[in-house]
Amino acid sequence: MTYENTITFAQNADQADPLRKWRSEFHFPQINGRDAYYFTGNSLGLQPKRTRGFIEEEMKKWETYGVEGHFVPKERPWMKFHEASKKALAKIVGAKPLEVVSMNNLSVNLHLLMVSFYRPTAERFKIICEAGAFPSDQYMFESQLKFHGQDVDKALIELAPRPGENTLKTEDIISAIEEHKNELALVIFGGLQYYSGQLFDMKSITAAGHQAGAFVGFDLAHAAGNVPLHLHDWDVDFATWCSYKYLNSGPGNVSGIFVHERFAEDNSIPRFAGWWGHNENERFLMQKGFQPMPGADGWQLSNVNVIGTAAHLASLEIFEEVGMEALRKKSLQLTGYLEFIIDQLSGEEKLFEIITPRNPEERGAQLSIFFHKNGKQLFDYLVEQGVIGDWREPNVIRIAPAPLYNSFEDVYHFGRLLKEAIAKYAHG
Repeated sequence: MTYENTITFAQNADQADPLRKWRSEFHFPQINGRDAYYFTGNSLGLQPKRTRGFIEEEMKKWETYGVEGHFVPKERPWMKFHEASKKALAKIVGAKPLEVVSMNNLSVNLHLLMVSFYRPTAERFKIICEAGAFPSDQYMFESQLKFHGQDVDKALIELAPRPGENTLKTEDIISAIEEHKNELALVIFGGLQYYSGQLFDMKSITAAGHQAGAFVGFDLAHAAGNVPLHLHDWDVDFATWCSYKYLNSGPGNVSGIFVHERFAEDNSIPRFAGWWGHNENERFLMQKGFQPMPGADGWQLSNVNVIGTAAHLASLEIFEEVGMEALRKKSLQLTGYLEFIIDQLSGEEKLFEIITPRNPEERGAQLSIFFHKNGKQLFDYLVEQGVIGDWREPNVIRIAPAPLYNSFEDVYHFGRLLKEAIAKYAHG
């Protein structure tokens, strides 16, 4: 696709877009009496219009059946509600249905998975992660290490980009794994770095971690529903994600986990157990002695939050209808167009720069723009004009054109408004 910074090009590209109809499936916030230019699907995805119907269906079951809603309805009885999302989630993350389940929230799930896969010994106790991981992950790593009596400064290896660079090189990650291999217990990264937008080479990192004798896991908060994932084929041990970003399932909604099938029947793995992870054939016998369900289901704690999961299912239905391959194809084009426009506006003065990788295969639907001065003023102007983006201290604007509902015309207007902001504030 040969880009042009014109409204005509953007409108023609939208007309030729095979996914253009899906935009009408979403509610857009209103600013100044019109649809906002919404570029924060990496923080909270828009609400699908079908979500209300899915929730209302479960409300009607509750109204009609009361507690019998767990058993009576033929369509998604609550006892089996966690199974309804497996097929779609497996496709999104590249897994088998046995390997995935939706449950809890991301931070809870990462703690639960680290109980199982961070098992330090006197010889192997170190964790390797990226420096500047999302704060919740940082807190979890620190608290898990302290829980096991480890010295955080010695046990946590945080990898930063080389001086003067914004992203990590895969060879540096693999080199660090090799360097610490005799003491390494766990390698854990965000699949896609929230600040820089870098998509990590999860296949290579997993292979290197396993070669070193460590478990390997990923926080896929910014990757699930955004980029192609092949967790099973990459041989990843475990992963977790949230559903409220690119998966458009609603604020704070249900998370999901992946546990590779090689652990499906391994009852020796330590875990914090709950009754919903217990053998479902004996769950209501109320007896002692935890017997985990096979696969990811064995990590469940509690029965499903039906109302929240109903909203999740509404969005997953859309992903089933569209498919990740089609989404990725449009995402590459849409993010490429955004990159083209930003480069044009930066100009010779280099007022700002993209810190997200230039290689489309090393990023998703997000570009992080680093402003050398007056970034907050420019951002505030964009907000006033109807752009919903994301400001990150000290001076980065994250813009994420989600292919399900963003258009080429959205991207064009972002560029138009950024040009106005530059004229108004860049030299102030």
